[in-house]
Amino acid sequence: MKAELTMRAGRLVCWGFLAVLAACSASRPKPVDIPPVAVLQQARTAWTAQIGKVNFPLSVAARDDRIALANSEGTVAMLNAKTGKDIWRFTLAKTTVSAGVGSDGQQVALVTRDNQLVVMQDAKVQWRQTLPAQSFTPPLVAGQRVFVLTADRSVLAFDGATGQKLWTQQRLGEPLVLKQAGVLAAFKNTLLVGLSGRLAGLDPSNGVIVWESAIATPRGTNDMERLVDLVGPSDRMGDVVCARAFQSQIGCVDAQKGQGIWTRPSVGDRGLSGNANLVVAPLANGVVQAWRREDGERVWETERLKYRVLSAPLVTPKGVVIADSGGFVYVLSISDGTLLNRMKMDGEELAAAPVVASDTYVLVSREGRITGLNLP
Repeated sequence: MKAELTMRAGRLVCWGFLAVLAACSASRPKPVDIPPVAVLQQARTAWTAQIGKVNFPLSVAARDDRIALANSEGTVAMLNAKTGKDIWRFTLAKTTVSAGVGSDGQQVALVTRDNQLVVMQDAKVQWRQTLPAQSFTPPLVAGQRVFVLTADRSVLAFDGATGQKLWTQQRLGEPLVLKQAGVLAAFKNTLLVGLSGRLAGLDPSNGVIVWESAIATPRGTNDMERLVDLVGPSDRMGDVVCARAFQSQIGCVDAQKGQGIWTRPSVGDRGLSGNANLVVAPLANGVVQAWRREDGERVWETERLKYRVLSAPLVTPKGVVIADSGGFVYVLSISDGTLLNRMKMDGEELAAAPVVASDTYVLVSREGRITGLNLP
């Protein structure tokens, strides 16, 4: 797996690959085989469904008992999270998706490869808008508005009903941007956006930046070394929002005050998850670590999955759900990282971070297989 980069010079004009990451190195040692695991936490497949191949930064939008997702060729679906059955499904003609999906449980938003923001509801296209640049971050649908973070670090807001553009906020930054989902989330009456290595709080009514807090600071002598984009998923618990800066650090911010709480070195390229007490994230080498949410002190780490290419995790009351690129899903103990279960799924690498909806844990593979898991 390689992390793709895009170079910004007004508009997106050049593509490149970052070939020197530890997570992507051809010299990565072979993972040690894991012997049969004594099952200490049951996991059962509740249902399966299909969406089609997913070759873009997919986010599964979960709201109440609904999940929304899309495939690369423009098929968009709203499913019942309890049963896996379609609520509706629609295919956008001659469309290739680059980012999505965002949803509030009713409207669904995505971005196409030709920079079209498409908003749908009940299997019908409501409106489209042309964006000034590509986007790899799923749009955010919240407060009867649709927000978009583009790869030139512009943030745009649109009226959810009409598609009218309300405002644009642009923050100049480093010339390289990851072809990977960034951070775009809602916090009370504040829009949270990852701008380079900083988490920013914007006024959603006008786009004015209210506060900024650094998760990581650009360093190094060239553009690749200075790349510090925040990557999704981030994690919110109460007023505290935690996020990862690509291959450098993780940190937590008091989003009510707009003040950083702590940061810690953490070399990884996937997002994180947490609960009221912990924040959990994998490193690039497959080691999984947990930090205390209140102060960033290390609680545990496990090398059981070392040298595997891991997904972003999902912290659940029954354990930490995480998958590898070979199609195995693991459940780790919240208290110490012990391996509680290992399951082989149909398919290989996950296309999106696991999500929870209506007590069902939803996993989507690159091949498009959707699996609803129960952890009894």
